Amino acid sequence: MNKLSLLLVFILVGAGSVFAQKTNAPKGDGYVFTEEFRLPATSVKNQYRSGTCWSFSALSFLESELLRTGKPDVDLSEMFVVNQCYKYKADRYVRMHGNLNFGGGGAFHDAIWTLKNCGMVPEEVYSGLNYGTTGHVHGESDAVLTAYVKAVVQNGNGEVSTAWKAGFDAVADAYLGKIPEKFNYKGKEYTPKSFAKDYMTLNPDDYVTIGSYSHHPFYETFVLEVPDNWLWGAIYNVPVDEFGAIIDYALANKYTVAWAADVSHEGFSHTKGVAVIPETKLENLNGLEQAKWEKLSEYDRNQEIFALNGPSTDKKITQELRQKDFDNYNTTDDHGMHIVGKAKDQNGTAYYIVKNSWGESGAYKGYFYASKPFIVLQATNIMVHKDAVPKEIRKKLGF
Repeated sequence: MNKLSLLLVFILVGAGSVFAQKTNAPKGDGYVFTEEFRLPATSVKNQYRSGTCWSFSALSFLESELLRTGKPDVDLSEMFVVNQCYKYKADRYVRMHGNLNFGGGGAFHDAIWTLKNCGMVPEEVYSGLNYGTTGHVHGESDAVLTAYVKAVVQNGNGEVSTAWKAGFDAVADAYLGKIPEKFNYKGKEYTPKSFAKDYMTLNPDDYVTIGSYSHHPFYETFVLEVPDNWLWGAIYNVPVDEFGAIIDYALANKYTVAWAADVSHEGFSHTKGVAVIPETKLENLNGLEQAKWEKLSEYDRNQEIFALNGPSTDKKITQELRQKDFDNYNTTDDHGMHIVGKAKDQNGTAYYIVKNSWGESGAYKGYFYASKPFIVLQATNIMVHKDAVPKEIRKKLGF
């Protein structure tokens, strides 16, 4: 997910679930949402001008996991994860002779890898803002670090020196700050590893990533072929119906869901706080809607449908459609977000409450509502706790 999150959208932040809460849409917008429930989540953060949505969404997910397990609200450091992953990614890039995607992007399992191998620190201990701005601006640092590893691989010495790694680490630390060896938090001293082990107490092995693709066998794992999967993390593969069922089961059992998806489509509106996959074929619309749309030209029909001025029929998502969009690059590893609840529009259609990482902007102050077809079609993968997967699916997957 390396595109700068060109999207923003909604959900109010809170530590407790909210039931039957009606959200009136902004003036002129025809959507009215009633929230069925919202699970505990921390405050909306802002990745600003950085391609680090994967870290923000993964840590938002882990922060909700801490709340779920009875821990107090804690703001984890996204840039601690980014720093650690950049250094390991650089080593892998050089070992692969430059034949690896290198940049600020990543995936959910990068944060889990960091938690397991490097630990974690709170935001107040490590902000990652060591270069003169109050928000995350990574254009220069990304370019400098990329140029550095390319120079190492392409150097004219005939062999790689023993100094390059220390040099890279120093440059990363110059921009993001040196990783603390020890720090105090709430009156107790920790190292990054002891903070993860003794304070957070989350088991990294409890978290799994899951996708739905027909070019690999179902109920097995495979390495998802997207550019930002530099860690070569494997995901579990399930049919599309079970993919959606896992999300519903997780939320119903008070587990939130980390959601990697492509939101660079007409059905997503940050300003209106809604994401849908409208049906555009007349024969697939119900009778009332078909009568409405058949009077319009195809161009005018699409203009009206994608104006998103109110609920309409959603497209039915099939395994074939998901695979087609992945194969032809319509669904890419675009953006990481965090699903924290469910709602319905005024027609009774189900939506998911999604927390974003672009600050409290958009129609719903950093949150948005996404229909189930949008969630399922646009997803590249999700991350959940193992116990958030239905038992019968867990058995098929072997965990």
